Amino acid sequence: MPLTRKAYRAAILHSIADPAEVGIEASYEYFEDGLLVVENGRIGALGHASELLPGLPAGVQVEHYPDALITPGFIDTHIHLPQTGMVGAYGEQLLDWLNTYTFPCESQFADPDHANEVADIFIKELLRNGTTTALVFGSVHPQSVNAFFAAAEKLDLRMIAGKVMMDRNAPDYLTDTAESGYQESKALIERWHGKGRLHYAVTPRFAPTSTPEQLTLAGQLLTEYPDLYMQTHISENLQEIQWVKELFPERKGYLDVYDHYQLLGERSVFAHGVHLCDDECARLAETGSAVAFCPTSNFFLGSGLFNLPMAEKHKLNVGLGTDVGGGTSFSLLQTLNEAYKVMQLQGARLSPFKSLYLATLGGARALRLEDKIGTLHPGTDADFLVLDYHATPLLSYRLKQANSIAETLFVLMTLGDDRTVLQTFAAGQQVHQR
Repeated sequence: MPLTRKAYRAAILHSIADPAEVGIEASYEYFEDGLLVVENGRIGALGHASELLPGLPAGVQVEHYPDALITPGFIDTHIHLPQTGMVGAYGEQLLDWLNTYTFPCESQFADPDHANEVADIFIKELLRNGTTTALVFGSVHPQSVNAFFAAAEKLDLRMIAGKVMMDRNAPDYLTDTAESGYQESKALIERWHGKGRLHYAVTPRFAPTSTPEQLTLAGQLLTEYPDLYMQTHISENLQEIQWVKELFPERKGYLDVYDHYQLLGERSVFAHGVHLCDDECARLAETGSAVAFCPTSNFFLGSGLFNLPMAEKHKLNVGLGTDVGGGTSFSLLQTLNEAYKVMQLQGARLSPFKSLYLATLGGARALRLEDKIGTLHPGTDADFLVLDYHATPLLSYRLKQANSIAETLFVLMTLGDDRTVLQTFAAGQQVHQR
């Protein structure tokens, strides 16, 4: 196969480490006039344009963006495909919200045509917002996952998804059984896991909607296929935590339920974790599990404030999640805007470089994909974004006052949204143009 090579010149920024571990200055690389060389869908070279341009072979096309910033593609570690049609549903906290809005909305995915239509809208929204990898909940219906993976495969996206397993405490029209959930998940794994850049996640919705039998079989799937992901929810809402205590009185807490059924591990991602305690954070870190921090959802559903400093203390992997439809935006820039406020309300600061880390390399580490995505290191997948400094009149004016990359980055995360994403690339191919 002949080598295809193309180069992109702009200001370029990527995270190379967690600021909490190495300090802010050692956590990123920034090239004020940088060059990114893409070869056959991967990053071939990254550096200063002045150093790389003379060595470029003749005839290599160079796209130049004088007023833009190139970053790695964003990584969303928690989002629900079937809730696209109910974003911004009014007036409830978690458990009532599920019954009033979520379950009726998810029931529509029994229809494969509906699943295909929403999968198309959903992927376009992700790419418009610069999200190149997401960890996605389907509905209880296998066709929700088939539709999503089929649409993602066409664009060669790196995506992770799973069919929800839910065999109790939900309407009859939306439950599977322990056995059918296991068999349907297994069929999806055999069909999609490892195909192209697709991965499968075993997906029990959360402890209250799965029987002990179903949680046992979820753990069994992880044993049968060792490189699978596992995604679920934990400690989002105080009422939910109380409910788990009532349903599993023999366990010492919410996390212990999942631990007992062997659902913790290096590819296990627990959404929210707003009310985790120190011991639970330590156990998650010890098992290599990760948490998805979902600020817009936690504000919108009144769930509480995620304690990022506690997670950092335990060296717990944390990714960022939009949690659409509890969350109110597909934009990880808008999600970071809210994450900053979550920290402010707790008397802590969120540096723009830590924010960048959470949206890129931190998410990749949470998913154990840091060798493939999350940075712009040569050899990694060419999943990257072009962020437009002049996306809106206010952004353009405000950035003229910025006198450092830190300030520029913070303004992009505060005032930026889907309009800021000029182009999105996946495996070196342009998959979105504003």
